[in-house]
Amino acid sequence: MTIISPDNRSTKPDRLAAPRWPAIVALIAVLTAMRLVYASVLDLRTDEAYYWTWSKESALSFLDHPPMIAWFIRFGTAIFGDTHLGVRFAGILAMLVTQLLLADIVRRVTHNHRAIVLALLMPEAALYYGLLMAKVAPDTALIPFAVAMLWSLVRLAESGDGRWWLAAGLFAGLALLSKFTAIMLLPAVLAFALVPDWRRRWLSSPYPWLAALIAIVVFSPVLIWNEQHDWASFRFQAVRATAVRELSLRTVGEFIGLQLGLVGFVLLPVVLSGVTLTAWRGYLRREPVAILLSTAVIVPFGYFCWKSLSLRIGDTWPMFLWPAGFAAAAINITLLPRENWPAWMVKSTVSWARIAVISGIAFVVGVFFYYVAAPWNLIGRTDPVGGEAGFEQVAARAQDQLQKTGASWIATTDYRTYAMLRWHFNGRVPVVQINERGRFQGFRDPGMNLVKGHTGLYVAREPDNMLSLWRETTAVRQPLERVERSWRGVVMDSYALEKLTGWTPELAPPPGTPLFRWHVLAGLIGSDATPG
Repeated sequence: MTIISPDNRSTKPDRLAAPRWPAIVALIAVLTAMRLVYASVLDLRTDEAYYWTWSKESALSFLDHPPMIAWFIRFGTAIFGDTHLGVRFAGILAMLVTQLLLADIVRRVTHNHRAIVLALLMPEAALYYGLLMAKVAPDTALIPFAVAMLWSLVRLAESGDGRWWLAAGLFAGLALLSKFTAIMLLPAVLAFALVPDWRRRWLSSPYPWLAALIAIVVFSPVLIWNEQHDWASFRFQAVRATAVRELSLRTVGEFIGLQLGLVGFVLLPVVLSGVTLTAWRGYLRREPVAILLSTAVIVPFGYFCWKSLSLRIGDTWPMFLWPAGFAAAAINITLLPRENWPAWMVKSTVSWARIAVISGIAFVVGVFFYYVAAPWNLIGRTDPVGGEAGFEQVAARAQDQLQKTGASWIATTDYRTYAMLRWHFNGRVPVVQINERGRFQGFRDPGMNLVKGHTGLYVAREPDNMLSLWRETTAVRQPLERVERSWRGVVMDSYALEKLTGWTPELAPPPGTPLFRWHVLAGLIGSDATPG
């Protein structure tokens, strides 16, 4: 497959090769179908189930994140019901939207159809986008809105029409409604507006200021919820961002390793080199689009590199920044021959891009077949997917004990177990996380008429079942059984099931009390649910 070849033309659009496009479209269709299968057959991960519980609530926002991911899930489940595909469907659409926006950005800058193909296929060649966009997370919602904001600003640079600022403000607000880390794109927007020679025009224009106002208005549900709940989300995220930890080379290595695995062992260097040249080109010539795309990668990536010196960076956290890198890399390859770079460098860059795409797609397909069709567990208990699979075994034993003990509700003490039990019982039995009640502000009554005065069943992952917080209650606990959760023959976790009597949990304990407080620092060790 020809990805891109040197093109010494400066501005003239090259003609689209008709035979090539049906093959590209067919390839993307096949890979999209692969993601649909993956989304349909794999067990939900605990954080996915957690976000699904949000989709059942009418709260304006949530402690951990803004509400967009809940709306995405509600959209998918409205079509496909409470199924794996229903929960994940919006992420698959988000991938397609992201690809189309990247392709249009590259088309408008280069007028080169091979560069457009490269922009379409680079996400397919990166494991996170090519397969794991089917795994729902706040980043799944953030990515298309962040790219749409960049696309709007590219349209602005192309047309000079200030009204595109308003579209950028809308998409910026939607990105913030998806995840707080969208704020890391602000330096790119400021550089785009202030570094080029047009800065006086935009500083004196009402459009950028109206765009900022639109973004704030769109983001207002989060502001309203926080004002009503003592600014809980912002305090929650501030502790995560400012936590002081010792320097660790291990966390740096983990971060770089994650980026190589999720973006691509070949693709990541290709993208970083393209971004570097794009930044050099943009800041030297004060070229707005090059400044925008390169800064949208460099600033967040630099921040995460710095934080990785003392903190484990979650696998999804940097994923909103790489689409800008894909666009920059595709544009850069087209510009190299136009700028009369040495022929060997152009040829080498094109070859490595081709290798990155072909090997990356092969790797993504291989991972798909490993999780969907292979019978082996080659990674053991550390497998990122298998490590959270098989919870139906725990749910089945819990159902059996509910019948044996006459318990009418289930108690948990961590949000992961709470979420998985809610997913598997789906409203048939009230599930209450008795602690960290600050996570559930604004949630509806889970069915307290079946809780108050009734026997409960406590389900907890060992050794978390021995938490000292039980001393704050009058509950009487009677051990029942121990359940192992396994995947492909490997035991992943053990759970304790206990009969619970003599106590009714309080859904709204006073703020600051042991059963209200959320445990922030524990979350820093690594969860898709952190940070905002």
